[in-house]
Amino acid sequence: MSVSATAVGIDIGGTGIKGAIVDLATGTLITDRIKLPTPAGGSPEGILEVTTTLIEKLGLPDTNVPVGVCFPAVVKHGVTLSAANISKKWIGLEAESLFEKALKRDITFVNDADAAGYAEAQFGAAKGVSGVALMTTLGTGIGTAILHNGVLVPNAEFGHLEIDGVDAETRASNSAREREGLSWKEWSKRLQAYYSRLEFYFTPDLFIVGGGVSKHWEQFLPRLSLATPIVPAVHRNNAGILGAAALAVRTIPPLS
Repeated sequence: MSVSATAVGIDIGGTGIKGAIVDLATGTLITDRIKLPTPAGGSPEGILEVTTTLIEKLGLPDTNVPVGVCFPAVVKHGVTLSAANISKKWIGLEAESLFEKALKRDITFVNDADAAGYAEAQFGAAKGVSGVALMTTLGTGIGTAILHNGVLVPNAEFGHLEIDGVDAETRASNSAREREGLSWKEWSKRLQAYYSRLEFYFTPDLFIVGGGVSKHWEQFLPRLSLATPIVPAVHRNNAGILGAAALAVRTIPPLS
């Protein structure tokens, strides 16, 4: 069976919904990236309506073009099991089926950090890396993805590792840095504790740091003392789009 040369990637976030058509050979966008505001409250109906509008703006007459959608939730068998910065109505929802019925096409629905990690494995910092690569996205929380020889192990929620009695993301996320007015040095101490714990548990071969704050990586990554190489992600704003598109055509191994 031939593999599609292009696919659509849709990245649904708490504030915006982004999408584009992706060249899967090069990992580049072959259309302009379209971004529309996420509707207030982030309800399933509202997000589905905006996503439908975005698909229409991309002009996809061919329903055979694969579509991947990434989303801020644990996703298993197409069901969203959590909800971050969106309506709690998503919890337990058969989201993939809901989107397929509304858009009248097959959809691959995945976690947003998984999509970002897979994008880095296919087109970015983790491409060709042997062994274990851990992707972390430092934002409102901490999203994570684990890859072994480029194979994604879905729904790793390592932002919720308990450090000093609290979820790591409550102290080490970028939102915690902004909320508490931490200096780069102060924040780096918290990141050190977090990445040291990940290093101890997983002995990875590479850490990749994404999220918007990664564009300032020179301010904090050099302050970390780790045995594992740690590098900024190559794809920032487009990571979810690229990863969702790439996962839409992946046939093996299946997502859990």
